[in-house]
Amino acid sequence: LFRLAAEQGLAAAQFNLAVLCGSGRGGLPQDDCEAARLFRLAAEQGYAAAQHNIGVFCEEGRGMSQDIGEAARYFHLAVEQGFARSQLHLCKLLLLAAAAGRALPAAP
Repeated sequence: LFRLAAEQGLAAAQFNLAVLCGSGRGGLPQDDCEAARLFRLAAEQGYAAAQHNIGVFCEEGRGMSQDIGEAARYFHLAVEQGFARSQLHLCKLLLLAAAAGRALPAAP
């Protein structure tokens, strides 16, 4: 049911299917690439939890190459919607970048 709704572009279904794919639950094989694809689709529709989760995938390199700048971008989008866990992740990335003498890309 989630798959059909996700294919129709419903962000909540894309998010929930991504969670199942990323964890290998719900009778689905664990597939980080598919989870990342679905999180990104939902995130681009403004779904804050998906923005956070794709940020985590970008930060950790799950299902894609690690991309700290992209992680920060998604965390920032989720923060703008009041998603508190993304504030913690974004602050961590900013502190690590500052400690290494680098700057993160500008926010969107």
